[in-house]
Amino acid sequence: MRPIYVYISVAIWAIFGILIAYFARKRMGEGIPEFFIGGRNIGGFVSGMTYAATTYSAFMMVGLVGLTYASGVVALGFELTYLIFTVFLLLVFAPRFWAAGRRYGYTTPPDLLADRYENKYVGVAASGLAMVMLVPYASVQLMGSGYLFSGITGGQVPFMVGVLIMAVFSGITAYWAGFRSVSWTDAFQAITMIVTSILLLFFVFYHFFGSPTGFFETIEAEAPQLLRINWDFQKFLGLTLPWAFFALSNPQVSQRMFVSENIASLKRMIIYFSIFGFIYTVITALFGFSINVIEPGLETADNAMPVLLNRVPIILALLAFVGIFAAATSTLGSIVLTLSSLGTENIVKPIKPGISEKKRVFIGRLMILGLLVVCIGFASLKIDLIAVLSSMASGGLMVAIPAFFGAFFWKEGTAQGALWSIVIGGLLTGSLYISGYYPFGWWPPVWGIIATTIIYVTVSLLTEPPDKADRFLDYIDGEIEKHNF
Repeated sequence: MRPIYVYISVAIWAIFGILIAYFARKRMGEGIPEFFIGGRNIGGFVSGMTYAATTYSAFMMVGLVGLTYASGVVALGFELTYLIFTVFLLLVFAPRFWAAGRRYGYTTPPDLLADRYENKYVGVAASGLAMVMLVPYASVQLMGSGYLFSGITGGQVPFMVGVLIMAVFSGITAYWAGFRSVSWTDAFQAITMIVTSILLLFFVFYHFFGSPTGFFETIEAEAPQLLRINWDFQKFLGLTLPWAFFALSNPQVSQRMFVSENIASLKRMIIYFSIFGFIYTVITALFGFSINVIEPGLETADNAMPVLLNRVPIILALLAFVGIFAAATSTLGSIVLTLSSLGTENIVKPIKPGISEKKRVFIGRLMILGLLVVCIGFASLKIDLIAVLSSMASGGLMVAIPAFFGAFFWKEGTAQGALWSIVIGGLLTGSLYISGYYPFGWWPPVWGIIATTIIYVTVSLLTEPPDKADRFLDYIDGEIEKHNF
């Protein structure tokens, strides 16, 4: 495809995105809560769409399509398991995060941990863990953009041009107007993602299979292997477990549980996300099935979507390209904004307690730029280490799960239990990933969550719980009952 077509399509999409960011900036107020979580004043539709766009990155239309192409129905089961667990965790934790954030002024998930356990180092440890795990993951979004631009143009657009285009747009939306800008553009990008994928799917159904019914009949007749379970349980659990707890372990999404303007908006956020997630997951898996029949025998399954885009009319290919680009851009922008809030509120602020909100917002903006520069540097290397650290991200972040569960459901949980479970659990999980050593065939996240839970419970039983535990839990339980959630 000629590069000019790609540049024009991205430019048109970017103009709309920048206009949305401009109007978002006009609505932006002052202070840390406004910059990082939209002043806790985001409506149900926008909060649902920003949650969806942040959650569903380019992994879906590239990675999950490839995974379904290679593995069939089990990949769909893997992703639907994630969706089911996410909805369950949102129903349990979203009202608790929301109520705690309103009462105690939390801006980040580590804020909650540090205050609940009355120990700033718990927040520092959780923030440090997120920095280690999520910076490489954000870099992978940039790498995906680079490969996308280069692949769709047959190498005419250099890899780094694609990287820089995504970095610039993500940087503008996050730096310019903070979370309000990111959330509004996320809503635009979520709509772009779902509309473009539906249009492409219907074309595939009718052009290659004659009808949706013809598609299902063809899959059953020509690719029955895709309808069989071909993963063992250890692999399924190792891949699924980190994603099952994604809603709680990943701060770029758990932070969004603070943002809704009221409890009704929070409920709508969960409903809208659930609908979006189910539709987008099924669409993505159907692409994997269809490409397996249209172009069987690909050596690299992740090339499935680029191969399909070369088999459809240019306008459809460009629409799908923009949808994939939008998915990766929304995830990148959300991650860098969240990481800047962690760095500002949970690392800089504890070091300099008297620093003003205005200076912290300024530092947060500088961190956004610095994080993007670091991510661009990682992406430019195109080294295997990035892929390793990316796969570690959700598995490594799982070590904070016991601390979050204890914060809301166990009065005996202590700061020492939370701190050492995060530190030791993170080191253990990371070491297993890097070494490639899977004891008894079980994947690192399994050992990580077992070890972390044991450490958290054991150390907590041997140490004194914070004075705030009773007051905190009594308040949260009262709010849950009051709002009938």
